[in-house]
Amino acid sequence: MRLHWHRRDLRLADNRGLAEAPDSPAGLFVFDDRVLDHAGPPRVVFMLEALERLRAAYRKRGSELLVRYGDPASVLPEMADRYDAEFVSWNRDYSGLANERDDRVANALRDEGVTPQKFHDAICHEPGSITTNAGDPYSVYTYFWKKWRDRPKDEPDPVPELADIGSEADGETPIPTVGDLGFDPPDASVPPAGTDAARERLEAFLEEDVFRYDEARDYPAEGCTSGLSPHLKFGTIGIRELDRRVRETRDAVEGEKRESVVEFRSQLAWREFYTHVLYFNPEVVTENYKTYENGIEWEDDPELLAAWKRGETGYPIVDAGMRQLRTEAFMHNRVRMIVASFLTKDLLIDWRAGYEHFRERLVDHDTANDNGGWQWAASTGTDAQPYFRIFNPMTQGERYDPDGEYIKTYVSELSGVDPEVIHSWHELTPTQRENAAPDYPAPIVDHSERREAALSMFERARGEDS
Repeated sequence: MRLHWHRRDLRLADNRGLAEAPDSPAGLFVFDDRVLDHAGPPRVVFMLEALERLRAAYRKRGSELLVRYGDPASVLPEMADRYDAEFVSWNRDYSGLANERDDRVANALRDEGVTPQKFHDAICHEPGSITTNAGDPYSVYTYFWKKWRDRPKDEPDPVPELADIGSEADGETPIPTVGDLGFDPPDASVPPAGTDAARERLEAFLEEDVFRYDEARDYPAEGCTSGLSPHLKFGTIGIRELDRRVRETRDAVEGEKRESVVEFRSQLAWREFYTHVLYFNPEVVTENYKTYENGIEWEDDPELLAAWKRGETGYPIVDAGMRQLRTEAFMHNRVRMIVASFLTKDLLIDWRAGYEHFRERLVDHDTANDNGGWQWAASTGTDAQPYFRIFNPMTQGERYDPDGEYIKTYVSELSGVDPEVIHSWHELTPTQRENAAPDYPAPIVDHSERREAALSMFERARGEDS
């Protein structure tokens, strides 16, 4: 018999470790305080529902998802002994902390005569398998994408025969509530979790929206996103299953439709690119990827940071994004770039403060992807936005939400205001603002002035390094 330790693979189908290790598996999930310390309430709620769905899938097949609390390095050897398991399998994660934990667990199992088995599962191509001609990991996405795009992809794994331990696990530990784990219920709504929900979302996206993804993905009011990011975060759908369905859709169409599907597929490669970056550079979670940027003189202004978090900056597209985050535990990707640029280039606040807020609030927070996105916006990361290209939040709002539809959805104070007024908010006099929307704040900083300050800040940092 074998135990399979689920972490970010909360599914049975297309699960490499579950399917390919020897012996029939039963599932095991361990609530580890050191992992929960980095969690946020929306993600915990999503994870708990995914675990309920996974347990139901195990039980439907006469098996069980076992649940325990504690340090996996203690829990896994103990459970292997209890169920007389010769093997414990799991799928690899690629952060530095995950690798350290995996090594501790593997050593503890070996000490007890149990064989640990680690599998590559979370992404299509293992770190180190896509490299430059010199054998180095890529730091530029475009070159990575060209090789990723053309590299053959494995087929999804079927659900294996599971261990029949249903009767032995009677009275098994229930799945806890968010309160049981010490979290307050989130203010935001959380989407449905589990493999069925992921597949339903995927099929709905591939039926229509994927064919307009290329032209509509940057316009938040269009809602043209797959909605799969939390499912990829927790592995409620396998990446091979997902990519196969996307390729099948691509191959069934031509022209602009095909190009649009390819554009969506390139976003899967972006996620994988950032995972490779994290694997080879685990320090980027807390440090700038570009070391010459370590001399940046970030400002420490709690009041500006608090206004950004509340969505009360006086820049409508920024505030809409921050309020969407608060109410939905999600933010449209274009708007994520805008609010991140605003924090780092207009407020001159360290990207790490924004990353931590997103980590707490997002249902789809992923260390590699979010860190990559934040460092891209802050011009400190690999293949990042050049420091001298600074988003103008008003221009971005006018370009990507011309009718103010997205802004009005989340900024109620502007719901009855003409789009021209919304997009010229920074130019209005106090009297004009009072007449148009008395409850909406004036801009908390002047973009033009802060742009110059940001340029000076980055140039000083670069000059000190040269």
